[in-house]
Amino acid sequence: MTRFNSSGCLTSIRVGLVGTGYAAKMRAGALQADPRAQLIVVAGSDPVKTSAFGQTYNIETAAAWTDLAARSDIDLVVISTINRDHGLMVQAVLQSGKHVVVEYPLGLDLTLAETNLKLAESQQCLLHVEHIELLGGLHLAMQRHLPQIGAPRYVRYCTINPQRPAPRKWSYQTDLFGFPLVGALSRIHRLTNLFGEVATVACQNRYDADETVSLVSGMHTSFLCTAQLRFKSGLIGEVTYGKGEQLWRRIRRMEIHGQQGGLIIDGDQGTLILPDGHEPIEVSPRKGLFVKDMTMVLDHLLEGTPLYVSAADSFYALKVADAARRASETNQVIRV
Repeated sequence: MTRFNSSGCLTSIRVGLVGTGYAAKMRAGALQADPRAQLIVVAGSDPVKTSAFGQTYNIETAAAWTDLAARSDIDLVVISTINRDHGLMVQAVLQSGKHVVVEYPLGLDLTLAETNLKLAESQQCLLHVEHIELLGGLHLAMQRHLPQIGAPRYVRYCTINPQRPAPRKWSYQTDLFGFPLVGALSRIHRLTNLFGEVATVACQNRYDADETVSLVSGMHTSFLCTAQLRFKSGLIGEVTYGKGEQLWRRIRRMEIHGQQGGLIIDGDQGTLILPDGHEPIEVSPRKGLFVKDMTMVLDHLLEGTPLYVSAADSFYALKVADAARRASETNQVIRV
């Protein structure tokens, strides 16, 4: 495949993929559907799953993710694996002079995440941290209707996911997933994207385990984390995230109360509340977001169009989430 047009401009991007799970499958499908991308190779932690993944998508397999950083025939590495490894993988790929797409969070270690931001700049490489929730119907509906409710005064965002039995997987293991609001950074980033900088954070977090799962290993069967954010604007925010066996009703709800009205989004149903009454608002379905994200990355690399989110914005959300972790551990209010 020709990679340059008659003007000498790059027309396609050669891609290596790290991971074989759900996000990796979404990435592979999006890449292979776009003629501007050449998905070349995948690396995973399980040789059997990696081999099967390679056969499914008709691509090469690598013995280790480090092979992708070392290859000269790859322009971009997409990292879709466990949260614990993001920071070191991003660093190695950037040091090799390649562009990087990584699922959030940028890393579990704040210092390494900041180092990687600077490294991407010095290497003149793209560092894109995926935040597809910003492209979704819920977020777009809030952005569209926020001006109608006046200055926000209070926001509450709650996502509860009962799972019985809790799966014995990495997302229930603290050292692999991270602190709940770090591992699930979208809960914080959605709010910082809409409402700006945070002044202080308080937080409570609880893990539960049964007799077959030891908290010593970091494995648990449920957790509940709730943080209180005071924004520099004066807005008061609450974020609650929980999942597992000790929770009993699925909740996905956002409430924003402003000077002139309110916004309530419960699941896929939205309501705008104004002094003269209520009206339903449209919330488009959460489909095709990985494709949108991947398309925008290719547009950016090949045509120079702007992305919908910056790595610096993702890092700021990570700072707030890490402040919540420290607040929960010290039982103190932490200034961001």
